[in-house]
Amino acid sequence: MEAARETLRLWPDGLLGHAELAEDIAAEAQLADHLNTQITALEDRIAVLYDEADPGQIMASGPGLGVITAAGILGRLGDPNRFTSLAAVRSFTGLVPRISQSGLTGRHGPPTRAGDPGLRETVFKAADLARHVDPTLASRYHDLVVSKGKHHNSALCTLAAMLITRLAACWRNGTRYELRHTDGHEITEAEGRTICATRYKIDKADRAKTVIHRRSQRLKDTTTSRREKESLSAPAAGSSASHPTNAARRTPQRT
Repeated sequence: MEAARETLRLWPDGLLGHAELAEDIAAEAQLADHLNTQITALEDRIAVLYDEADPGQIMASGPGLGVITAAGILGRLGDPNRFTSLAAVRSFTGLVPRISQSGLTGRHGPPTRAGDPGLRETVFKAADLARHVDPTLASRYHDLVVSKGKHHNSALCTLAAMLITRLAACWRNGTRYELRHTDGHEITEAEGRTICATRYKIDKADRAKTVIHRRSQRLKDTTTSRREKESLSAPAAGSSASHPTNAARRTPQRT
């Protein structure tokens, strides 16, 4: 309705050329149809190449993942067997937290963002899909957001690191992803979706609480950082007379 009102403002007094407008819409529709045809052809080609690279459909067995997403992960990651450990896989994605050290304290900062940004984006989106299917990921996301007050993106980064670790482990073991409940027993995808939707649903009130929690935590971190800086810049105890400076020691006494 707003678009219609804007159109009427642009064409006052009923001077809108309906025939010209229809031609413009038809041209846009033809372009969209052409793009859809190209996308379908590319997806078909990707599916063929993915079948060759992953005959066991191990990557695609991840919760909520399809062939295109699985191909994006495998194509960007490469053979998971080339990494010395699963920790190396996580490090390659750039999803591991940066360690921020100040004085005698250390904190986990934002992700390092090292490695392939395309892989990181694909795994991030895959984690958002997987949390609606895998109860173990949904439970972790719920805890991070509701209990710990983490932002949606921060919680998804954690889930993405978990997901790529599991997929890489499945690849290295030659097994498909097994969907399980939080108590460990195996479940179907339909059961997983139901569990995630009912037990780990997060409403607007829960997200509003996380905003307040993050503001409080930022204020606390700012106060702590200020105290640390003040402590580091504080003068040494004792009088200056009992601790002469090096310059004073070097200055000869006049007679």
